[in-house]
Amino acid sequence: MTLKAALRSPLLPIWLVPALLPFGRSAELGVFLALVGAVLLLVREPRALETHAGARLFLWLFGAYVVAALVSAVDAVAPGRSWSTVAGLLRFAPLGIYTCFAMRRPSKVRALYIATAAVVALWVLDAWVQALTGWGLRGLSNAERLSGLFGADNLKLGPALAACAPFLLWAARERWGWRGLVVAYLLTLGPVLLAGSRAAWLCYGLVGLAFLWRESRTPLRFLVFCAGGFVTLLLAGTLAWQVSPRVHDRIERTLVVAQGSTASLDAALTGRLDIWRTSLRMFADHPINGVGVRSFRYAYPSYTTATDHFVTAEKCSEGEGACHAHQVILEVATETGVIGLACWLAGVVMAWRAWRRVGYAGRERAFPATVALASILFPLNTHMAFYSAWWGLLFWWLLAVWCAALYADVPDAESAHA
Repeated sequence: MTLKAALRSPLLPIWLVPALLPFGRSAELGVFLALVGAVLLLVREPRALETHAGARLFLWLFGAYVVAALVSAVDAVAPGRSWSTVAGLLRFAPLGIYTCFAMRRPSKVRALYIATAAVVALWVLDAWVQALTGWGLRGLSNAERLSGLFGADNLKLGPALAACAPFLLWAARERWGWRGLVVAYLLTLGPVLLAGSRAAWLCYGLVGLAFLWRESRTPLRFLVFCAGGFVTLLLAGTLAWQVSPRVHDRIERTLVVAQGSTASLDAALTGRLDIWRTSLRMFADHPINGVGVRSFRYAYPSYTTATDHFVTAEKCSEGEGACHAHQVILEVATETGVIGLACWLAGVVMAWRAWRRVGYAGRERAFPATVALASILFPLNTHMAFYSAWWGLLFWWLLAVWCAALYADVPDAESAHA
């Protein structure tokens, strides 16, 4: 199925989510269209969910995510914020249902991957133009980091590009073989580095390791490829450090950790060490169901000092502190407590068992989405808020595509009779 055909097919609402992701809440258009499609599907076929294992898996995973949020909202520090967040989460259920049914066939999975790869390729192209000229489709770049199509006041290019890059790399590998994969990886590497997000650097490194393993298939070849990849990344990082003030500042800040003190570690982590300590105190005080989803910032001042940077910063409103825990396990622990951690762990176990059961063909179909999810959930990294509107949408879009791809086993030959 060609890109043009994909955009005319029922895949359009799904494709609109990444296509409109740089434009804030515009991406919700795809969610709304998926809601309409899911309602029409269930009205026409009330028992449809019984026939699709992928949709059922998605709803189980969605249930674990929402139950954690729901329980946390009962006695939340900021009940209005927590309950509104819980209500907003419900929109992800029809997105997942629609995605699973719209991608029942392998050809539809490939079509969505290609369409998503085209979106990511546009991000990369615009980012390179902006890096070389200072201007892109959204105007002047941010002074500190390359902002690309996301705009100078929205520094999400790095995390979004690292998360969605597996689709571009998969498409390049399918079309041009391993040479296309290498070229696509290097072309994407530049904007990821210049975007200045160290979390995105690590995330993109994990994406590279996953594709290296897929290409090598044996431990010895994997080690050889890793050595070559490490040298390439080292050269690319050194070049970026020399020519880009943005990258130079981020690397210099990271190297401060070599001083060996707690203060230097906190400086290298841009104050996140203080956030993590405060998070642990918050969790110790609310171990059962946390402070409530998205209530972190309102509880933060009560668990830190009055001189904490995240409390005194000009952009913080009175009574607020750091927005979230900047680490997925701490986010779930502080905002949803032990109950939330248990729900997330149950979801991870369900996802792992489903991935193992579908067999090689299903795992191969879901490979790009699997890599994307594994890289953004990797625990030894800093993270954006998984219960936020923007990152939560990207996370659940990826999870919906993953569930759909795992079980997209309806033969394409039947499409004429469907």
